[in-house]
Amino acid sequence: MKEKYLYIFLLFIITSFSVQAQTAKNSGIAEQTKTENPLEKVQIYPNPVTGGKIYVNAENSSFKTIELYDMLGKRILVTEMNNYQKEINVSNLKAGVYILKLSEKNNSITRKIIIK
Repeated sequence: MKEKYLYIFLLFIITSFSVQAQTAKNSGIAEQTKTENPLEKVQIYPNPVTGGKIYVNAENSSFKTIELYDMLGKRILVTEMNNYQKEINVSNLKAGVYILKLSEKNNSITRKIIIK
């Protein structure tokens, strides 16, 4: 009877260690995936836009494409960013919700922009 409990206990210990190791491995993969896209660190402000201008700040000066879409998916604006900072004039757009897409090489991010 004692052997049976010993085997069950050992099986429980081994299983819990393998689950912890797998969780740590998956956590490491998730961390790598998060840091691979350099565009995640780009700052887009102010949001909501009240002054008619959107500012985009990046960590590097590599070539980026900025696109602005309305909620129907129609592309409203396309511009290029070759520097660390870009100022986008949106004063001619109506108040509403827009989608800003920032692309660099094989990476891209999208952000919801509210214009008041």
